[in-house]
Amino acid sequence: MEVIKHWDLGLEVVKTKAGALLYKINISDNHFYLEQNPLKDSKYGVAYRMLKEKYPEFYMFWEIKDNKYTGKLLTGVFLEKEDIDTFITDVLQNETYKNYEDIREEIEK
Repeated sequence: MEVIKHWDLGLEVVKTKAGALLYKINISDNHFYLEQNPLKDSKYGVAYRMLKEKYPEFYMFWEIKDNKYTGKLLTGVFLEKEDIDTFITDVLQNETYKNYEDIREEIEK
């Protein structure tokens, strides 16, 4: 693999006034992603709690750039191999992808 661009990212755990511990991904000065607070009784707080119940290693992060909320969301999930198809089917609400071969290519070195 050829590196095209490199960032020195910083990962922190921060504590909110209400006591929630959240991940914060620092991209650069005044640019970071802050984990959705699962304790909030808001639309996305409730959704995040529900997603975390089903997929404990699912994460949602809101982008903050130049001290402003951008409205962009970064999501990710860490899954065991046996859980991947269930997750994809849940997201797609469709199983058409299962008609294709599972090709695993070795990562170029």
